[in-house]
Amino acid sequence: MVHSEGERTLSYPIPNPAPLDPPEEWERLRGGCPVAGVRLPSGDEAKLVTRYEDVKQVLSDPRFTRRLDADDAARVADNESGGVFNTSMSSALPQTGEGHLRWRRMVSKWFTAKRMMALRPGIEEMAERLIDDMVEQGQPADLKASLGFPLPVYVICDLLGVPAADRDRFSYWSDTLLNMTRYGEEEIAAAQREFVEYMAAHVASKRAEPGDDLISSLLAETDSEGRGMSNEELVATGQGLLVAGHETTANMIGKMVAMLLSDRQRWERLLTDRSLVRSTVEEALRFDANPGFGMPRYITEESELGETSLPRGTTVVCSMASANRDASVFEGADDMTLDRSPNPHLAFGAGAHSCLGQSLARTELQGVLEVLLRRLPSLELAVPAEQLRQVEGLVVGGLREVPVRW
Repeated sequence: MVHSEGERTLSYPIPNPAPLDPPEEWERLRGGCPVAGVRLPSGDEAKLVTRYEDVKQVLSDPRFTRRLDADDAARVADNESGGVFNTSMSSALPQTGEGHLRWRRMVSKWFTAKRMMALRPGIEEMAERLIDDMVEQGQPADLKASLGFPLPVYVICDLLGVPAADRDRFSYWSDTLLNMTRYGEEEIAAAQREFVEYMAAHVASKRAEPGDDLISSLLAETDSEGRGMSNEELVATGQGLLVAGHETTANMIGKMVAMLLSDRQRWERLLTDRSLVRSTVEEALRFDANPGFGMPRYITEESELGETSLPRGTTVVCSMASANRDASVFEGADDMTLDRSPNPHLAFGAGAHSCLGQSLARTELQGVLEVLLRRLPSLELAVPAEQLRQVEGLVVGGLREVPVRW
């Protein structure tokens, strides 16, 4: 069915009925209104796509751009800057064409699967130490605060060569950048100034005294024409990686463990068959019903999406989480199947802008799960799953805490 203007405009994001469950609207929209009108927290209107094929097309089609700073692009957040997709950090990095490919080639050398696998022993060692501390502090414990949050932060700080001791500041700056409704304009602007100043000072210190880290490497890196990254690009790259390394994996560790413990049979099955860790991580990524806002795109020319014609200047929001529950692609889409194969989920996006750090995220999630299964086989949720509380007011989804005992 083609979306008609008579269809009511939904408020977006659509709230989850329970922390680990998908909104019922997803299925209704996929079946009857795959390109739906939505109103964002800013009050601006956009189109929401929920079917797998449509989401994959939007994420892969170069006509659907990341030019979300265009005058007529929908703003996400209810503040002057419009949210993370409209910030100076986004505009400092080339979003399309050869410039984007050049930037991506230079950064992606640091995120190859081979390089990430070399980090695996260190990640597992760090998880062991964090679990030691959690056990020593006693139960019940908050798995997110004790393990889910600090582990990815230590890893990304190490990669960037910034002190992990500054992690509370990074966390605050990160949250203000990902704000939809949580922070006011003045607070966001002040936090972003501090964040840019901090990262600029870090880049300058690495220019003076290079180390064995990603920023030092990018300072020395040139493309095929002998051009390096500008200072503005280096600062924005550092900011982007710090935010991405913080929020998404930290939240995903908590959500993955909560999903597995919310049905004891899942955890028991993993205890008896550790070979399922890799496919379980992929299935947790697919099954995640609370990933946050999704991925917005802006159309620079009139485009077709399924049977719907979209005028130039439309902002389209992709719900990868809804696409990952599309029964036309995934058999038993609403079941968490730990050995699902193949599993072509879209949790990391698709096309030229698919997540740069996906090998790192996979390595962290697999490493953490291995260590938890080995160290705390009796792990369980300390509250009923429906009492878990969701992160609110940010473009990322997650659980505020994951209370556990063992």
